[in-house]
Amino acid sequence: MTLRTSDALIIRAAVDADLDACAALDLSYETEYVWQVDLRDEYGAIALSFRTARLPRTLRVIQPRESNALRAALDHGDTVLVAEENQEVHGYLHLRIDQGHKVGWIPDIAVGRGWRRQRVGSRLFQRAYQLVQADHLQKIILETQTKNYPGICFCQKHGLIFCGYNDKHYGNNDIALFFGQNVRA
Repeated sequence: MTLRTSDALIIRAAVDADLDACAALDLSYETEYVWQVDLRDEYGAIALSFRTARLPRTLRVIQPRESNALRAALDHGDTVLVAEENQEVHGYLHLRIDQGHKVGWIPDIAVGRGWRRQRVGSRLFQRAYQLVQADHLQKIILETQTKNYPGICFCQKHGLIFCGYNDKHYGNNDIALFFGQNVRA
């Protein structure tokens, strides 16, 4: 199903021919902030906190991604959406449906560097939310890295609330943060 979000931008299901265009997107970003983790084990109690920390200088991050992750997602039957304008892919979103837990899981949402701040990510997320709603799922969860402050802000802007983390989630041992929200029926 295709969702037309403006006269030019189209959100649609990805096909094999889109994978090279998705892989070619510049997903690097710059940030002056990160979420810093503080874990203390004192007197038999574990205290965990996250706080926004300002970096001493701007950090340029190359988005880690596995070269065949989107191919594997399509082969597995997951949904991959692309945002396309004039036959040019601007971004994508990977949505995994977990019927057993009634969750729509977004392990990856990405917008090419030249198309950020134009609501491309918001439109991809809106379409994923609609798909999760249509499947009668109860929750939607999006994951991002602690150093992806723009991604954290995106989650918060869209009403997603911090709901967990995994300290060695990514292949490079970066920490994953999970943000979620209940899905309205």
